[in-house]
Amino acid sequence: MVTISEVKTGSPRENRTAAHTHIKGLGLRADGTAEKTSAGFVGQESAREACGIIVDLIKAKKMSGRAVLLAGGPGTGKTALALAISQELGTKVPFRPIVGSEIYSAEVKKTEALMENFRRAIGLRVKETKEVYEGEVTDLTPEEAENPLGGYGKTISHVIVGLKSGKGTKKLRLDPSIYESIQKERVTTGDVIYIEANTGAVKRVGRSDAYATEFDLEAEEYVPIPKGEVHKKKEIVQDVTLHDLDVANARPQGGQDIMSMMGQLMKPKKTEITDKLRAEINKVVEKYIDQGVAELVPGVLFIDEVHMLDIECFTYLNRALEAKIAPIVILASNRGICTIRGTTDISSAHGVPTDLLGRLLIVPTYPYDLTDIRTIVRIRAKTEGIDVEDAAIDRLATRGVGTSLRYALQLLTPAMILSRVAGRARIEVADVDECESLFIDAKRSAAIVERGGDAFLE
Repeated sequence: MVTISEVKTGSPRENRTAAHTHIKGLGLRADGTAEKTSAGFVGQESAREACGIIVDLIKAKKMSGRAVLLAGGPGTGKTALALAISQELGTKVPFRPIVGSEIYSAEVKKTEALMENFRRAIGLRVKETKEVYEGEVTDLTPEEAENPLGGYGKTISHVIVGLKSGKGTKKLRLDPSIYESIQKERVTTGDVIYIEANTGAVKRVGRSDAYATEFDLEAEEYVPIPKGEVHKKKEIVQDVTLHDLDVANARPQGGQDIMSMMGQLMKPKKTEITDKLRAEINKVVEKYIDQGVAELVPGVLFIDEVHMLDIECFTYLNRALEAKIAPIVILASNRGICTIRGTTDISSAHGVPTDLLGRLLIVPTYPYDLTDIRTIVRIRAKTEGIDVEDAAIDRLATRGVGTSLRYALQLLTPAMILSRVAGRARIEVADVDECESLFIDAKRSAAIVERGGDAFLE
């Protein structure tokens, strides 16, 4: 017996809940002022307003090569602010989030890894006008001829394709090589396709909606017949990053010699892209921009835990920010006065050298108060689909003020499991208290270490 099961709407990915799933934007009014609670954000009004100005600068392309530092204690919303900026900018602007420790690799030196992420955060929007034939396939007839090499077999000499659009029909005589592309795309009569006139590339868009049926088991995607003439000029916009161009030009293109063949067969290790190659790509990009063929889209490189970078990386960062083509760099640090990594005697605020610190726009974040934590706990409970009584939310908020916001939020899911074990659908104060006895916070853990230090290894 064939098993048929209904597919539920919404992918498993949409149902997952991450630390910042509830953040939908900066939650600003039309005049740029922040609402107390909006778009998943609570409090931090001044920081959100500052980030709103940064978003406006990025959209106006006035922020390229500049850097911002989000400075504040742990759990004060620095990463949430950066993600909210990416939400406000939309999917068309490149956003590259990394952590300071991510650039250390055994294969690639750290300055190269840093530059690679810089290039990933710079987009190029290429506009190209192509001549295409677009329409519904009404006829698909391959014409055969005698094989010129002899023998009994026949070969395809050309293929006749009939296309119908909203304003007429055309019959095309196509090269045999295009017929191979048609076969690869599995094109049949009734499909909507488009063929590029210059390259002969064939793309199957979908099944014509004239063939749509009422059967639920039909698995085709139906598309309308294209409007206009069959033969038309179409503007195609393609978004790439500068790193994509670097990799495409650095990859060996092949050849007949033994080294080229071996290079194609063996998987090469991750290697550096030379500055000379990047400079050449930059020249071509600038040429395209001057001709109006392409448009530069400076994106955002977000470096969390920036104090993990060492003095060499900070020096390189200074130089990279001054380049002609550079993204907006947003840094985040939760450190106070500390020693700069890679040195033994140089201390600075936030673990960032003073020369780099002087060129940053610094946005401070402050600890949340009791009211803010209560609202955040309520939002997280709603996001995770957890039912919590008001008294339990108050208890969690109080613990959040005494310990940390993160600790209070981490108790939500275990408390839900305990309430279900007890046969309740709603979290009560007793569940929160039991969770606190099972899972201690960082301060209590430190107190245990101080009292019984002899029991631990040094």
